[in-house]
Amino acid sequence: MILNRENYVLLSTKTITYVVFLVLSLSVVSCSSNHKPAPVVDVQGSVPLSKRVKNSLKGREYIVKKGETLYSIAWRANVDISSLATFNNLVSPYKIFPGQKLFLVKNSSQATSNIARNEKQKSNIPTRVKKPVASNKKQAYGKNVRGQKVNNKTSTNGTIFSQKIRSWLWPAQGKVTEGFSTAKQGNKGINIAGIRGDSIKSTADGVVVYAGDALRGYGQLIIVKHNDDYLSAYAHNDSILVKEKQSVKAGQVIAKMGDTDAERVMLHFEVRFRGKSVNPMKYLSK
Repeated sequence: MILNRENYVLLSTKTITYVVFLVLSLSVVSCSSNHKPAPVVDVQGSVPLSKRVKNSLKGREYIVKKGETLYSIAWRANVDISSLATFNNLVSPYKIFPGQKLFLVKNSSQATSNIARNEKQKSNIPTRVKKPVASNKKQAYGKNVRGQKVNNKTSTNGTIFSQKIRSWLWPAQGKVTEGFSTAKQGNKGINIAGIRGDSIKSTADGVVVYAGDALRGYGQLIIVKHNDDYLSAYAHNDSILVKEKQSVKAGQVIAKMGDTDAERVMLHFEVRFRGKSVNPMKYLSK
C-alpha cells in the first residue's frame, strides 16, 4: 500500500485518537480500583455498621443463644430489663436457657402461651424459708440473730439498691476521643483513649449482671446494674476481673483496657436509663 500525504495524515490522526482513548480508559480503571469507598466503620471500633446493626434486636421475638443473659438481650434490644421480664413472665433472678423463645414486645396472646414454660422455670427456683418474726425485728436494725452485720445494698438474688447514686466516677483516665451521639447509628456512649492494661473502674456501686463477649461489636464487655433505673457498660476490655452476680464498689477495678473488637485500645463506656442510652457526660463528675 502506497501512503500519500493525505493517507498518512488520516492514519496518524486515527492512531493518536486510539492512544488517547486507551490512556483515558486505563485512568478510569485505575481510579476505580484505587479509590473504592472504604467500608463504613462504626464508632465502636473496626466492626462495619452493616454487621453492627445485626447485633441490635428489632424483631418481636428472639431465641436465646449460649452465653447470653436477660440483661445482655435487653441491652441489645434497647428495652428495660423489667419490661422484658414482664413480657415473658420471668421473675428474679431471670434465669433463661439456650433455645428459649423470648418476646421483645408486649403481646398478651403470645405471653399467655409462654406462661407454662416460664412456670416450669419458677418451679426450679428454691423456696425461701421465712425466719421467725423476732429475728426479722433484729435484722431491721442492721444485725441478724448472731450479731453479724447485714449488707442491705447488695445481694446476688433479689438485690436491693439505693435508688439514688450520689456520684458517678470516671471509669478510666484518658482523653475522650468520641462523644455521645443521638444519631440512629451514632455513638451510644463515650470512647476514652488509653494504654493496654490501664485500669477500668466501676462508675458506682452495683452488681455485675453480664461479663463476656457474646455481644458482637463490644468485645470483652461488662454490664453493671446500679439500681432499678441505671446500668453502665464497659466494652473492648483486654481482660475481665469480675464475675456475673458479683457486687462491686464505686472505683473498684473491674477490667483492664484493651482493643477486643475495636481498631485501637480504648474504653467504650455507656450508661442506660430504663433501657435507653443517655449521655454519660451528664452524670460523670467534672
